Amino acid sequence: MKMLRRALVALSFAGTIAGVLRLRGKGGVPPQEGGWREVSVPPR
Repeated sequence: MKMLRRALVALSFAGTIAGVLRLRGKGGVPPQEGGWREVSVPPR
């Protein structure tokens, strides 16, 4: 019974961490606008 309780606690802990990371917006879709732009380098 003790092992089952520890497994449930570990699973709930992992689920909580996954939920927090999802809410904070880690990963996901990169911005669809913007991107690279030319950088003007003055001659030396």
